[in-house]
Amino acid sequence: MEIRKIFETEAFLNGHGVEARKFYQNEHMMMVHLSLKPGDTIGKHGAPLDVCFLVLEGKGIVEIGDESKEVEANTLIESPANCGHGWRNESEAILRILVMKMQKPIKA
Repeated sequence: MEIRKIFETEAFLNGHGVEARKFYQNEHMMMVHLSLKPGDTIGKHGAPLDVCFLVLEGKGIVEIGDESKEVEANTLIESPANCGHGWRNESEAILRILVMKMQKPIKA
């Protein structure tokens, strides 16, 4: 059994200047914890694989493709591969998100 604690993982600033912690990675998926302070933004960008976002704390505005919506804690958002996505924290509190990037299974 392997147990990991998010805040025992080393923090770094990602390419958008937001605190990130690479929480888990194997050949099938990667999990990254993001902490967006009030006013933080992650500009809309694409990924070549499917991504799911789980809002752990707070609320923020997520953009997926041409849609934009305010979401709050305990919400899962799916973003298909090659579809632009981004985040904004316009609240007065921290926004914590678990990002899960998943490879599609290869058919034999």
